[in-house]
Amino acid sequence: MILPALPRLMCRIQTAWRAALPLAAVALLGGCDNPEKFAPPCPSLAFLRDAADLTRFVSTGRDITDMVLTARLTAVPASCQRDAEDPSKVIASLRVSATIMRGPAAKERTADLVYFVAVTENDKVLNERSFPLRVTFPPNSDRVNVTDDEVDLRLPVSRNKSAAAYRIYVGFRLTPDELAYNRRRDSH
Repeated sequence: MILPALPRLMCRIQTAWRAALPLAAVALLGGCDNPEKFAPPCPSLAFLRDAADLTRFVSTGRDITDMVLTARLTAVPASCQRDAEDPSKVIASLRVSATIMRGPAAKERTADLVYFVAVTENDKVLNERSFPLRVTFPPNSDRVNVTDDEVDLRLPVSRNKSAAAYRIYVGFRLTPDELAYNRRRDSH
């Protein structure tokens, strides 16, 4: 007697599942309305064109034999997340990478550089910080690739303004002579 009832039971289970699947899908998609479950938008990132490279010379020489070092910013990977302590802020975390080459005029196997991170909104600088970067060249190499420690920026957001309203610029802190060299080189 049990076996003939089995096909009817299976049919009822299938019918129940067919009815439940759309409801389950709606329940799962209902979670999409909660923006807290997704990573927030990030600001755009850019190297400041005139400050993405650094060439350092001894005294006033500009020949290749006078070069102490040359450096280039290569990447700034970043991610964003909501600040768990303050929901009105988004934390943008970034890491600056650079390639540095030791020049013929370098006397030391270490070099100290400084880069900056600037946060802007509507072309107005809201915050700017400098970060020292010390590199050591191994005995058998005059080139190093470095990635600095993570930098966290807390950006105010609201319902009407996401972190995408900001723009972050990264560049080397240059002397006036180093900046002029970059601009002359780029104009040729």
